[in-house]
Amino acid sequence: MESARIIATVARIVRDVGIAEELAQDALVAALEQWPRTGVPERPGAWLTAAAKNRAIDLVRRRETYARRLAEAGREFVDVTYDPEPSGPGDIDDDLLRLVFTACHPVLSAEARTALTLRLVGGLRTDEIARAFLVPEATVAQRIVRAKRALAKAGVEFETPYGEERAARLGSVLEVIYLIFNEGYAATAGDDLLRPGLCEDALRLARVLQGLMPGEGEVHGLAALLEFQTSRTAARTGPDGAPVLLADQNRRRWNRLLIRRGFAALERVGTGAYGPYALQAAIAGCHARAVRYEDTDWRTIAALYERLATVAPSPVVELNRAVAVSMAYGPEVALDMVGRLAAAEPGLEEYHLLPSVRGELLARLGRAGEARAEFARAATLTRNERERALLSAKAAAAAATAAAEESPGGDGPHGR
Repeated sequence: MESARIIATVARIVRDVGIAEELAQDALVAALEQWPRTGVPERPGAWLTAAAKNRAIDLVRRRETYARRLAEAGREFVDVTYDPEPSGPGDIDDDLLRLVFTACHPVLSAEARTALTLRLVGGLRTDEIARAFLVPEATVAQRIVRAKRALAKAGVEFETPYGEERAARLGSVLEVIYLIFNEGYAATAGDDLLRPGLCEDALRLARVLQGLMPGEGEVHGLAALLEFQTSRTAARTGPDGAPVLLADQNRRRWNRLLIRRGFAALERVGTGAYGPYALQAAIAGCHARAVRYEDTDWRTIAALYERLATVAPSPVVELNRAVAVSMAYGPEVALDMVGRLAAAEPGLEEYHLLPSVRGELLARLGRAGEARAEFARAATLTRNERERALLSAKAAAAAATAAAEESPGGDGPHGR
């Protein structure tokens, strides 16, 4: 929970994200050694940050001592003195956001930037990042290792980008914040559906970015999207932590303040062409406007997804578009879309939401037996226990429906 803040604080001192992560890990090891004897401190995060900072300062002092000795010997050396930057109007006064911009340096590939920042800032494990990208875990591990080496080799410091350089890194920064939020909004694995800490960090970073770049429409689009999505948090799980589907959520539990903030951010996007985040925010806004699930404007949502598929094509966007089309125009046409998508993207078969969506469409078409098989497969693919329980329950319900239809007194072919 504290890892990202510790790394960000230490990176400002040592100006090397790789070393900062090592020092943060050293502090965690120290806690494991000391806390069993002394007890957990009242403010464990502050304790860990102080321990890591002390190690960072010791490291800088050792470097300075070595540099002075080299100077005394008449050799060239690199100045490693820690000189805190003065705060200016354009400075990023948030260490976490500064860390994101540093990890999103152009020296790295887009994939490496996102993977490294999710690791350092989001605190995600390698397997969680792999699920976010729909790529093998080994691929992500290699990206992270190579990214750290590339930053060190290029001498990239923990710095604030300005002007064109900041604008050039913005796309990667937005993507990172978005993926961090997504992991918090629907956890890849574990016993809980939500990881609220990740959502809070992502939303805070998006709001800070709004203040820094008021003229960037996509910054406001991302902020609007996260405001809308966060507004539903209280209604997304039941008292036992089980997920509550959108159709079944108590909309009176949606946070109206966050919804108002979402619409205000969406207005700041401007009248120009919407980018991918603004389009997703507009879709979320359609849901926020609907007082009841039955009032949802699915045709507008389907049209927005069509625009999104053009601006930012991806298999996941197409899958979501199929869901919207099914609600607007019926499940049969959507099932054809999903079939074509699965044929075009074979790797998507290992993504649990594909068989889950297929199961929903088949169930609505009255093909309960086929729906049961899809829900059961989806349950085996997810690593989140709450999602697995929900999908298993759907499989059981579909099996019961199929059995009833096939019984002599049922409505199926044997009962007619």
